[in-house]
Amino acid sequence: MGASSSTTLSKWTGPNPVLREEAPVKTADQLLSAARERLQRVTPQQAFAAAEAGALLVDIRLSEERLAQGAIPGALVISRNHLEWRLDPTCDARVPQATGYDRQIIVFCVEGYTSSLAAAALQDMGFPAATDLDGGFMAWAGAGLPIQQSAALLEHETRAETAIHTM
Repeated sequence: MGASSSTTLSKWTGPNPVLREEAPVKTADQLLSAARERLQRVTPQQAFAAAEAGALLVDIRLSEERLAQGAIPGALVISRNHLEWRLDPTCDARVPQATGYDRQIIVFCVEGYTSSLAAAALQDMGFPAATDLDGGFMAWAGAGLPIQQSAALLEHETRAETAIHTM
């Protein structure tokens, strides 16, 4: 290791490994604010109406969260880790619903933070109508909109994951 490598390594071993001059260009809060500035976020009632009109609701919550909280009937379950690949109409790993870039996609997570970043990523891919549910699943549940409880979810998700992995 050269002197510069040793010097660089020592910067990461102290009590404060991120030095001020090496701080990220944007913080997580700044990324979130930038994402939300360009999204037309929807209320639970607007999301419900949009889904009735053909918008695709996409649940990116962890399976543990869905099992504990319930699910929105008809929502497509895609993990955040796979979202871009599953919705890319040109990708071999796409879901059957990924037929083009013009469909309205409404992403949701538990409270609406991760989903804002995910929706912005979908806009970056060319989905101009991608957005997220303001307040996430908790806002949907709080609005008294339909929720499917966990007993039926486990069986449904097991079948869905099996189908996706056989692509």
